[in-house]
Amino acid sequence: MVEKACKKCRTIVNGEVCPACGGTDLTKNWEGYILLFNPSEDIGKALNAKVPGKYALKIK
Repeated sequence: MVEKACKKCRTIVNGEVCPACGGTDLTKNWEGYILLFNPSEDIGKALNAKVPGKYALKIK
């Protein structure tokens, strides 16, 4: 299964609906990812992440 990135929150998902924000605007066209364990750290704040997970760095 192809991983897709949510255009709204950058979460990488395997399904057709983002579990983090409920969005359905997903793309297969993304590059790089970060595994975020603690959203309260600086990088989590920069990504505007609310939950730990896998986030796309660049969405085309």
